[in-house]
Amino acid sequence: MHKQLLDCLITPLTLAIPILLAVAFLTLLERKLLGYMQLRKGPNTVGPAGLLQPVADGIKLFTKEPARPTTASTVLFITMPAMALLLALVIWAPLPMPKPLTSMNLGLLMMLSLSSLAVYSTLWSGWASNSKYALMGALRAVAQTISYEVTLGIILLSTIMLSGGFTTQTLLITQEPTLLITCTWPLTMMWYISTLAETNRAPFDLTEGESELVSGFNVEYSAGPFALFFLAEYTNIMMMNTLSCTLFLCPQHQDENTFTLNLMMKTTLLTLMFLWTRASYPRFRYDQLMHLLWKTFLPLTLALYLWHTMVPTTMAGLPPQT
Repeated sequence: MHKQLLDCLITPLTLAIPILLAVAFLTLLERKLLGYMQLRKGPNTVGPAGLLQPVADGIKLFTKEPARPTTASTVLFITMPAMALLLALVIWAPLPMPKPLTSMNLGLLMMLSLSSLAVYSTLWSGWASNSKYALMGALRAVAQTISYEVTLGIILLSTIMLSGGFTTQTLLITQEPTLLITCTWPLTMMWYISTLAETNRAPFDLTEGESELVSGFNVEYSAGPFALFFLAEYTNIMMMNTLSCTLFLCPQHQDENTFTLNLMMKTTLLTLMFLWTRASYPRFRYDQLMHLLWKTFLPLTLALYLWHTMVPTTMAGLPPQT
């Protein structure tokens, strides 16, 4: 009994701790990469070549006294940052790395549902702040997130039609002969752009547009709670890129070590493209953001989804899902 309880505690920690460490050093990679792209050094003071900068930032944020508006809704204001990070970590459970933490028959739909729940942490944090700026930022964030989840859901259904199953393990099997990106590259491009918008990254970072929203829904947060929102955002970035690799760029999985190395390399490459995009493009206007989804991506993804439903067999030779 005690051994089972210990396993239940240790197994999630073996997943969560490496993710949080990777997120911490992803922030350093972003700052260094953007610095060199803008002809400056970036963090280079704390530790050798600035490698201890994430540790210093974490100590600074979590030792500061958090400020809270006197008119804020106390319970929601305090719990929403923890809820955002918890959802960002739980959504990793069905991903094969190389084995999933939880094996589910409907793993992909579970991931989509958990990503939709993240909307509540954004909305409630803005509402609980009792600030008009935070509420405006929360409403814009919710509208953007819900809108681009429509496209992500339809693209996910298209990949399910081709793979023949709702589990991530099925995607590993069906992409053995050839990668899914070879026959679905328009969907892959739209998926990647939609993940940029879903994770609030430039040029779709309108939920935290400092020039017009004073940092958006998290404007009243500081110190530790702000750091939790920050960790949740970067955890979602890594999760989305890992899911993109699993869906369209599935690495070979004959050997677990080879699978893990290929998955890490491809996820890092997609993450570097996130950073490159941030350094290259200015922020969209909000009407352009919505126009791209509702008048461009949605008709195209619907048309491609209907096309894939008419394909008589899947990549695995199984009957398509109904």
